[in-house]
Amino acid sequence: MVPKARSDVLGGLLAPYAQAVEADLAQWLVEPDVPAALAEAMRYCVLGGGKRLRPALVSMSAGAVGGDAGCELARRSAVAVELVHAYSLVHDDLPAMDDDVLRRGRPTVHVQFGQAMAILAGDALLTRAFGVLAESDEALAAALARELSAAAGPAGMIAGQVADMDLCPVPGGLEGLRYIHARKTAALIRGACRMGALCGRAERKALEAISTFGHSLGLAFQLADDLLDVTATAEDLGKTAGKDASHGKRTHAALIGLEASGRLGQELTASAIAALDGLGPAADDLRTLAKLLADRTR
Repeated sequence: MVPKARSDVLGGLLAPYAQAVEADLAQWLVEPDVPAALAEAMRYCVLGGGKRLRPALVSMSAGAVGGDAGCELARRSAVAVELVHAYSLVHDDLPAMDDDVLRRGRPTVHVQFGQAMAILAGDALLTRAFGVLAESDEALAAALARELSAAAGPAGMIAGQVADMDLCPVPGGLEGLRYIHARKTAALIRGACRMGALCGRAERKALEAISTFGHSLGLAFQLADDLLDVTATAEDLGKTAGKDASHGKRTHAALIGLEASGRLGQELTASAIAALDGLGPAADDLRTLAKLLADRTR
């Protein structure tokens, strides 16, 4: 028997979480009285595609600290994180940003619906994310909203995008690249992990471990993405390949080469896994996920 490719194993690990969040997205994505055209664009942005990595991290992190990964607040957190991620992709693809025409193997939102609707659909997804959390009766929802705001806001994901677009001063070399990646990508991945751990009522040490894991995982994930942009095809990625080089973006591949970048990715993955040492077997899915993400082919 031919062994499964690592990407297939990764898909199998994420599949139950993807199915669960897909159902919850269908339930909580669109409120009553939303204009039909906007609702269609929102659904196009979110439903039926993607690895659902960030929702999976919410659920896995809740379970890793001994909590109930299927509780309603964890489910709402998973939906909220995915809505924020989806909005960020919509805006990333706009002509004023990365100007991309392909996402998840189909036309980007501004190509399909026009730029104005793409901007408004992205705004709607971001706003709806906090509404999904606020609709919970649990007091913890406020803390979760703070986590999401910090991860996605002007000191987190937005700061990373501003730096990536050369709209603010950033140090040169690897220091500047780490600044961008820590905010643009790792902040939301870390935030998803922390939100899951909070839903699982993690104690301080466990929350710190999950936070360190999420930060290192996020850096490793972005580094792997940069390498795939060089080595994979558009068919593999479901989006345009080679766009980092064509846009003159700073990447590890450009700064230190493919081989050194691969080693650094493995070091970051090892750091992420080591952070979970105190959590025992409950964190095994997180450990497996980190290893598979480091070696993915799409």
